[in-house]
Amino acid sequence: MKRFLSRWWKLFILVLPLMIAIVILAAPRIMRFIGNTRSNSLPPIESWFTDSSSRPALMTNREMCPGAPFALPSDGFIGLLWNDPASPYTVTATHAGIDIFGDGAPGTVPVYAAYDGYLTRLELWVSSVIIRHDDPLQPGRTIWTYYTHMAARDGNQSFVVDEFPPGTGNVFVRQGTLLGYQGEYAGVGRVPIGMHLHFSIVLSDENGAFTNQDFLSNTVDPSPYLGMQLNIAAMPERPIQCGL
Repeated sequence: MKRFLSRWWKLFILVLPLMIAIVILAAPRIMRFIGNTRSNSLPPIESWFTDSSSRPALMTNREMCPGAPFALPSDGFIGLLWNDPASPYTVTATHAGIDIFGDGAPGTVPVYAAYDGYLTRLELWVSSVIIRHDDPLQPGRTIWTYYTHMAARDGNQSFVVDEFPPGTGNVFVRQGTLLGYQGEYAGVGRVPIGMHLHFSIVLSDENGAFTNQDFLSNTVDPSPYLGMQLNIAAMPERPIQCGL
């Protein structure tokens, strides 16, 4: 019996590194598979990019829903939603905003301010702006709306309007102010997923500055601000329309 256990243990020790390597290599695929089962976003996204005739039926027009303080910042198909684990995201790193895919060429689909506030564009931001607001749903709390991917795929041409050059800080803008145009720039070293606007509502830190918008915990569900169901937990059908 002892010999059997000893041999089994030796075999286990030999096989263990292989088992660990298999788990490490398979983990990303497993996480993507699990994420895709908890989202209904990929089928309409595939239709959007493979069948142009499907686009009109997937579009949500820029509007203000009844009772909602924010206006949708751009016309298009709302593909990835808030907290969405669909690929390229996973259940452990979900999408921290919404992606609005415009129908047109890069640099032609307008992006507008969702609400009155104070706009900042950091020196190194090629495709992004962020706007500070007094939270209309929680007065006294400072929140920010973040808009990005407004540049050409290679990053050599920004589609942010000239009125907001890099280094702009604390400039007041009204709801509906033109900010720029949708593009394909995903950042250095990141693969573009098609022309769109990424929009998120970002919380402040203890000093009132905006937090890192890449993390879900630093953002809030945009659904009540826009008056439409934008949380993937509800599995809303596309197109997204007004109503919670």
